[in-house]
Amino acid sequence: MKSALKNMTVAEFRDRLSDDTGKPPVILLPFGSTEQQGPHAPMGDYMLAEALAMEVADASGAIAAPCVPFGYAEFFRAFPGGIQLRAQTFCSVVEDVAGAFLDHGIERLLILNGHSTNSFLIDQVVRKIRRETGVALASIDLWRAIPPSLWQDVHGGNAAAARGHGGDPITSLSMYLYPDLMRPDLIRPAVPHSATGLPIAGANAVQFEDMTVNLPLNADEVNPDGMMGGDATLASAEIGKRIFEHLTGVCTRFVAHMQTCDPRDLDVKARA
Repeated sequence: MKSALKNMTVAEFRDRLSDDTGKPPVILLPFGSTEQQGPHAPMGDYMLAEALAMEVADASGAIAAPCVPFGYAEFFRAFPGGIQLRAQTFCSVVEDVAGAFLDHGIERLLILNGHSTNSFLIDQVVRKIRRETGVALASIDLWRAIPPSLWQDVHGGNAAAARGHGGDPITSLSMYLYPDLMRPDLIRPAVPHSATGLPIAGANAVQFEDMTVNLPLNADEVNPDGMMGGDATLASAEIGKRIFEHLTGVCTRFVAHMQTCDPRDLDVKARA
């Protein structure tokens, strides 16, 4: 049974919508980005969300739509090769992709978001869709879905040092899924920088005394190599395998849960 929408004929897709189970399949909508991930990892990080979506579809009986390879990545515009969508463009893309299924009464849609900065825009769109159609779309921010216990398990005391842009989870996942595309010889350290004479605190802020002050910093100002916090020397294919298996497992189980739910009735109840 085919799991990728791109490989199906329209007749095959129609058959999947009306199969003997009586439950239309969940449609997976993967989103990612094309942006720098440090000098050692491929810029097409959307390939990770795509691979996860395909694995979940194969395991769960869901159907994976083609991955949208561009996201809201204004912060990384200073690096050549990246492709950024404006916020309003990205919102329109999410709405149009979801609408292509909703127009046909296909309502069990699950967004698998492989670029964390997309998250707040996805939330805006799915709230708009619910207001206008009554359908609640679920979404999972894949990298934020990695639990602290797994970070601790795979990195031990180095969990905080390994985590961040240029490091994990992207580097380990890329080592596991696309080892031939990696350039470990180009790994650089995440050297701290300053702005306005103050230490940079994260991607878009500086630290003043015990207060964080937001600034519209560009990625190359935070680190000219694109290494913004994660120590890529701590990454490995084995760690990538553990993360991949965890995420595909929990997403597969969530797809099974979605099959039991009505996206028009969230059945919200108080918990004892």
